[in-house]
Amino acid sequence: MAKKPQIAADTRPWRDPAARPFVRIRNVTKKFGDIVAVSDVSLDIYKGELFCLLGGSGSGKSTLLRMLAGFEEPTAGSIEIDGQDMTGVPPYNRPVNMMFQSYALFPHMTVEQNIAYGLKRDGLPRAEIDARVGELLQLVKLEDYGRRKPHQLSGGQRQRVALARALAKRPKLLLLDEPLGALDKKLREETQFELVKIQETLGVTFIVVTHDQEEAMSLATRIGVMNQGEIVMVGEPTDVYEFPNSRFVAGFIGSVNMFEGVVVEDEPDHVRIRSAEAGTDIHVGHGVDCAPDQTLWYAIRPEKITLSRERPAGDANITRGMVEDIAYLGDMSVFQIKLDSGRYIRVTKANSLRGDPDAIKWDEYVWCQWGDTSGSVLTV
Repeated sequence: MAKKPQIAADTRPWRDPAARPFVRIRNVTKKFGDIVAVSDVSLDIYKGELFCLLGGSGSGKSTLLRMLAGFEEPTAGSIEIDGQDMTGVPPYNRPVNMMFQSYALFPHMTVEQNIAYGLKRDGLPRAEIDARVGELLQLVKLEDYGRRKPHQLSGGQRQRVALARALAKRPKLLLLDEPLGALDKKLREETQFELVKIQETLGVTFIVVTHDQEEAMSLATRIGVMNQGEIVMVGEPTDVYEFPNSRFVAGFIGSVNMFEGVVVEDEPDHVRIRSAEAGTDIHVGHGVDCAPDQTLWYAIRPEKITLSRERPAGDANITRGMVEDIAYLGDMSVFQIKLDSGRYIRVTKANSLRGDPDAIKWDEYVWCQWGDTSGSVLTV
């Protein structure tokens, strides 16, 4: 008799109500004088996660990270790490290490000496230090660079030395503040995958602060979106992108087209929204928690809209406009379209054909269409 295939265990403990959080932040507020930098934040992070705090400048993400590290004390609320209350615990006594954006390497020390610095201060035997440094150099793929000084390394290599040094003391929790911010775009993308591999290899819990949405989407098991000191949404990258809970989140993560409208049909299995901005009724293929005549917003991503020269069949989710601009980005083209309503929308199309002779061009009138489950209905 054939054996049943084994189903892999779900490695997403946040989906298990009985799972115990590794980091527990409860009603944390931080004030600097009259300024509230972090406002009543509660958040659970689980062991082995690579969690990203994502937000713009002044959103409170770095302040929250500094409170986890012990460099700032909360004005109110509590922080627990691995079941231990961190109130009054100084940074050097926490099971935490922090990697700064500047890397802060010692310029007069070699790569090996930089990585070994914290271990020497802790008085570990020489043989153990050498073994640990060797392991870390191998992990970050710098085995042949141990005797170099930081100024003899590229930006990506310095970033990996700083990571190895932060991991040398085997912290239970590693905090990374804009860890890839100093790298150029291509190197940043390559290093993102390396960082994920290192984190998965070690199983250390990482909390990363970034303002870069693409970086958060590439790295994170989950993302906490911050705005004005508050966590406004927590979710897996696909949830945050495909199912935002507010106009702020929809607009902050990636590119989005947003239409205001009024509910004209509210049924358990569908909703119809009349939108002058969209120049069409919007048919949503599922029920929405709203009231008749309620004003709400419909958010749809540029890649979910299709373009055609001929009018598609149907009486909803179809609008017309003129192509005012096209940006060719190699893998895709971005179309800027002025709708008959006067609104501008953005549509992206993958360039799957090389030198497509039938491609839509500037100043053409086109029809824009999308499916009834392609967008998100937002009430706030």
